[in-house]
Amino acid sequence: QVQLVETGGGSVQVGDSLTLACVSSGRVFGNYAMGWFRQAPGAEREAVASISWGGVRTLYLESVEGRFTISRDSTKDTLYLQMNNLKAEDTAVYYCAGTTDGYATLKPSDYSYWGQGTQVIVSS
Repeated sequence: QVQLVETGGGSVQVGDSLTLACVSSGRVFGNYAMGWFRQAPGAEREAVASISWGGVRTLYLESVEGRFTISRDSTKDTLYLQMNNLKAEDTAVYYCAGTTDGYATLKPSDYSYWGQGTQVIVSS
């Protein structure tokens, strides 16, 4: 049984940084692409970033490119999202997700496994 557990959310100020982590269990983490999604109140879930199985290829939502960095450590079965220069519009519940192949993708339908989410609140 695949499990994804996110940590690292919290309340910060505009311009601050935050790092989210997602620990994976139940399968060989390094074989699959992973992603981060977010959902703000009243909005649809949107893809934030994705990383291929080996970490070579990354994809980003345009509004976070240059501010967020997705990475993975297969020795720790952990996915990360480093978020810098946070803005109020980054406020959302952030979800870790896993695919069943190795290719980075921003399509929610390509993901089969989801974490429970971690709240990020950015205030001015």
